[in-house]
Amino acid sequence: MWLTFFQGVKLVPVSQYLGTVLVCLFGVACLRGLGRWRNPEYLQFITILDETRRNHNPSNKRKLACYDFDFSYWPVDFSWKEVSNPKFSKAGVSLLKPEPKHRGSADGMLNSVRTLPCHIVSYLIAHSFGRRMLYPGSVGLLQKAMRPMLQQGQARLIEEFNGQRNKLLACDGNEIDTMFVDRRGDASERGKTLVICCEGNAGFYEVGCMNTPLEGGYSVLGWNHPGFGGSTGVPFPQNEANAMDVVVQFAVHKLGFQLSDIVVYAWSIGGFTASWAAMTYPEIRALVLDASFDDLLPLALKVMPDSWRPLVKHTVRQYMNLNNADQLLTYQIPEINILGPVLLIRRTKDEIITTTGPEDIMSNRGNDLLLKLLQFRYPKVMTEEGVRAVRQWLGATSSVEEASVYSSYEVDDDWCVSVLQSYQTDRETLFPWSVGEDMALEGRRQLALFLARKYMRNFETTHCTPLPHSEFYPPWRL
Repeated sequence: MWLTFFQGVKLVPVSQYLGTVLVCLFGVACLRGLGRWRNPEYLQFITILDETRRNHNPSNKRKLACYDFDFSYWPVDFSWKEVSNPKFSKAGVSLLKPEPKHRGSADGMLNSVRTLPCHIVSYLIAHSFGRRMLYPGSVGLLQKAMRPMLQQGQARLIEEFNGQRNKLLACDGNEIDTMFVDRRGDASERGKTLVICCEGNAGFYEVGCMNTPLEGGYSVLGWNHPGFGGSTGVPFPQNEANAMDVVVQFAVHKLGFQLSDIVVYAWSIGGFTASWAAMTYPEIRALVLDASFDDLLPLALKVMPDSWRPLVKHTVRQYMNLNNADQLLTYQIPEINILGPVLLIRRTKDEIITTTGPEDIMSNRGNDLLLKLLQFRYPKVMTEEGVRAVRQWLGATSSVEEASVYSSYEVDDDWCVSVLQSYQTDRETLFPWSVGEDMALEGRRQLALFLARKYMRNFETTHCTPLPHSEFYPPWRL
């Protein structure tokens, strides 16, 4: 009786409603197809798209760029396979991973069984809300809300700066959406330098940090994270590095730039891919990290409950290990006078990469990035006294206070330069250096403060304020 009731009362109306909806959808599709078939502009677009797929030359590509359409239909402009001797396979590029803890075989098996629930929960967190919290720009709802702004920014890049949109195919199969502005034909020497921009966790090249070097007159190559804008995939560290690799390969093998002509510029979380590029392609001209951090873990612990601490640590290290400092320390070239030039830009009112709050400038993780870099490169200078002096300088809350700390140690810039140049001339230039080994305490303090001010520059603003082009310039070179 109950079966008859459900069939007679429930299933029949549901099937009628479903049939009505399907007929409506079919009718809408037919009307849309008819409208497109009778639209001469759409027919012209389809003709150009089909011709570009069959003959992907610059002329057809320029015609196709006049239309705004789903980027998934855009032909691939460059693939990682086009490199004569690809360095990596489809498994992905190499990442710098922490050293594994050595255990006996029995202990290792027991530990694996004991930690299996933690592994499962970490995986679920990372692949659900964890990834979306870390990269909110990959959330479809946010992208939909920002779509008018992104379209306007993209149109500006194409119309005002003659930007060239390209689709790159990474080794993991993800398609990377990029925008290239070529300034090599300008009279300025800056146009011969290519700045590759790595955006933040909610940044897109259409409206992101790409505008800073663009307004400065440089040639610029912007790209969107996997899952952002026209890029496919999800922004896990492996996919991020794969995307950055094909971007660099595209710049060299397709656009015709030498690695020595490339400056990598990153804002915020983009420091991960930027430091990876510097580690993997140390021949680049320089690295500029704006409002970036040394390690994701302290920032993740800040926003999660204390009771989750072991789980957060395991999840970050296993699935979201953005170890910027570790990668940065490997950035050096064995050739003479090429020592991996780095500039760190610290936002003095940064509310994002501080672990307590923007009012506590000493909790800014950019400080830790600087200290780790200096302690690795100049360990004899960055002794306890040198670190203490640099920390005092980092604690300055204004440019006046910063200058006061610097002058209180009576730093002689000319003397510091001469000491470093003499060391560089007489010895191998690979880091770490032993300069300062036999130096008096006062000399080490002077060198520590001199190097800190050369490697880091303050910008008195919040995290998301765009960097003016007047504040963007290549790092200091000895």
